[in-house]
Amino acid sequence: MRKNQLDLGRFSDPSLLILSSLASGAKHGYAMMEDIFLFSGTRLEPGTLYGAIARLEQRGLIEALGVEERRRPYRLTASGAAALREQLATWQRVIKVGLQRLPAL
Repeated sequence: MRKNQLDLGRFSDPSLLILSSLASGAKHGYAMMEDIFLFSGTRLEPGTLYGAIARLEQRGLIEALGVEERRRPYRLTASGAAALREQLATWQRVIKVGLQRLPAL
């Protein structure tokens, strides 16, 4: 089988990755991109990152802090932490079922 037939791509939702990054503390965009790459192997492009940040901010899941040296950090809100917990619990169930359904090799 050719490699591209096996490669399912990254299972990455930018919003989930951003919320997970901010769960460890406030960060500006570049720091989020680096953190996300370190823990997930996913490199978000700036347009993807900032588009997701805008949507998360509109929904009240993250909030912008004051500008620091031309950088704007963001932090997770209480609503954002609750949404992240819910999504991660869902993914835990999906992972558990998926692993149970795989045949033992």
